[in-house]
Amino acid sequence: MAKKSKAADTTAAQAGPPPTPRLLERYRNEVRPHLSEKFGRTNPMSLPKVVKVVINMGVGSATVEKKHIEDAVAALTQIAGQKPLITKSRHAIAGFKLRENLPIGCKVTLRGARMYEFLDRLISLALPRVRDFRGLSPKAFDGHGNYSLGLSEQLVFPELNPDKFLRPQGMNVCIVTSASKDEEARDLLRGLGLPFKADEGKGAKGAA
Repeated sequence: MAKKSKAADTTAAQAGPPPTPRLLERYRNEVRPHLSEKFGRTNPMSLPKVVKVVINMGVGSATVEKKHIEDAVAALTQIAGQKPLITKSRHAIAGFKLRENLPIGCKVTLRGARMYEFLDRLISLALPRVRDFRGLSPKAFDGHGNYSLGLSEQLVFPELNPDKFLRPQGMNVCIVTSASKDEEARDLLRGLGLPFKADEGKGAKGAA
């Protein structure tokens, strides 16, 4: 047993550290220097950055069909690269046949390398596959530098097998940044490649 463990440690050491996510390299080499010049700040810690990404799937039909929550968990696990947390109802609502403490969704919080890898796939693979996609609204900020977007179909992520996930399942993606102002967060996310609508972006900037 000890020999196997030693061999595994040796193999891991030879493999070296995991590669830096492409989007993180872009932030360090391109986006952060640009923000530093634009905002006139030399301290990199004062510049906005992405802190975490929260992905949430609401599965209302799970109240009558348990398999739907199982499918959502399986899909979100593949999309995020880690197992999500099942969310449960807090109150009973007779009109919706909802009982207290009933599974009605799942969510996952990504940080570090997995966060940047997910954002890279979202920007370069998933969003271009959205039907009739014409850009994201640059106004969907919460006033504190955090941005939310919704996807109506989980199959825009190519890692999911369409023969296995037959039921359409939407999700909400919340990108939490360290920026205190929406304008700074918008510049950060635009620099990372988030495709905002150019016409609305000008309007939002003028209104700000």
